[in-house]
Amino acid sequence: MNIVTDLLEGFPASKLALVAIDRQGRRRDWHFGELIARSAGLSGALASRGVSRGDVVMTLMGNRVEWVLTLLACWRMGAVALPGNVQLRRRDLELRASAARPALCVGEEDLLAELPEDVATMTMDDVAAVLDEDRPQETPADVAGMDAEDPALIVFTSGTTGEARGAIHAYRYLAGQRAQAEHWLGVRRDDLVWCTTATGWSKSARNVFLAPWVMGAGAVLHDARFDPDERLRLAGDLGVDVLCQSPTEYRIIAKRGTLAPVPGLRRMVSAGEPLNPEIVAAFREAAGIDIADGYGQTETGQVTGNLVGDAVRPGSMGKPLPGFRIRVEEGELQLHAPSCPTFFSGYLSPDGAEPPELVGGEWWGTGDLVAEDADGYLFFEGRDDDIILSAGYRIGPFEVESALLGHPAVAEAAAVAAPDPERGAVVRAVVVLREGSPSEELVRELQEHCKEATAPYKFPRIVEFADELPKTSSGKIKRAELRRTRADTVVAPGKEAE
Repeated sequence: MNIVTDLLEGFPASKLALVAIDRQGRRRDWHFGELIARSAGLSGALASRGVSRGDVVMTLMGNRVEWVLTLLACWRMGAVALPGNVQLRRRDLELRASAARPALCVGEEDLLAELPEDVATMTMDDVAAVLDEDRPQETPADVAGMDAEDPALIVFTSGTTGEARGAIHAYRYLAGQRAQAEHWLGVRRDDLVWCTTATGWSKSARNVFLAPWVMGAGAVLHDARFDPDERLRLAGDLGVDVLCQSPTEYRIIAKRGTLAPVPGLRRMVSAGEPLNPEIVAAFREAAGIDIADGYGQTETGQVTGNLVGDAVRPGSMGKPLPGFRIRVEEGELQLHAPSCPTFFSGYLSPDGAEPPELVGGEWWGTGDLVAEDADGYLFFEGRDDDIILSAGYRIGPFEVESALLGHPAVAEAAAVAAPDPERGAVVRAVVVLREGSPSEELVRELQEHCKEATAPYKFPRIVEFADELPKTSSGKIKRAELRRTRADTVVAPGKEAE
């Protein structure tokens, strides 16, 4: 199998594949024939730089067509794509480079500068030269014959007690998006689909373009910052049929933007964290469309959703996709791995792929606690591993705590979730000082330190100070207790940090 021959070449060359909007607001339509030809040329350039079948190619760029072309070039030649989030900083990138050992990283120059020096790079100027038909080109790499279990994609996910881990997805993951594309995303042939997520996240590769394409639809790429006043207007101007956004984007549009019907828009979906029932109601009343919430993990892909043809149940993450089997054991949602075509192959490890830990050899414990009503609808109740879900991002407390401990004034730190009306939750840090006294100035200093030490979205929007942290007899921090209480010394962050 190969996605180039099995999917892309099955469409007329003139069929619309992508509508790309750049940072200046300029539109460029891309058709399948162009994508096949340009990604073939790029595969030759990758090969000339030493990339071969099975090698990892990392990307560090926004939602631009070069990102899509790079992934297609990888999958054409049998290389493994590792999309990176553009907010990652040096420590995050060092971790990923050490774990994945990329043969090459393709990206924007300012982002490539954060990489370890031993990682080979290819800039946007390099890519532009490859795409320039007036220049000599490398011979395209041959289309590789891939097995279903061959690795195709690596996506990093936050760990519960340690560093982020790289989840490996096999080639079957690419075509396996049909179930969610048809039954949850609700894509029809010749639709235009806009999934707004940034590159580097689990939902980006599968829903920005793969899910639309497996259904014969086109996709929107928008390489610009989120503007709540622009989003729905632009969706109407482009003729978007299906809109997939994070809960935070829906919440901010409802609170700060102008809600109104969007001409031609048929379906809205949301995933990443639970969506508030009141936001669903606000869109239903003002825009005339229900938002179909859903659930999935980096390791699993999409698992549940308010499915096409069913009434949306506000506050619910819906039911399992057709053919997917789940069970609830002591409140934990568990997935039957063999019934999930997008279930991951394992985690990156120094000794090769580390297989998933399955219960009874077949069931994957998600670590998420849910309730199930009499009709089979599932409702998210919380995490049992202290992961912080903020604005669609999964943030491990360890990452925030490690960043804080890098500041000379900090002796100990703990990070937990705090409720937030727009983001669902934000990072709240409780800090024990080594030196100095609590102050608003120190809060801002710690926040800026975290932004520099790790990805900016992980910084604590709330910083509190305590004389000591609650711990178990073995020395582990009692995060559950911290979530229930406030520290003795509380200093609210200033506007500069928000």
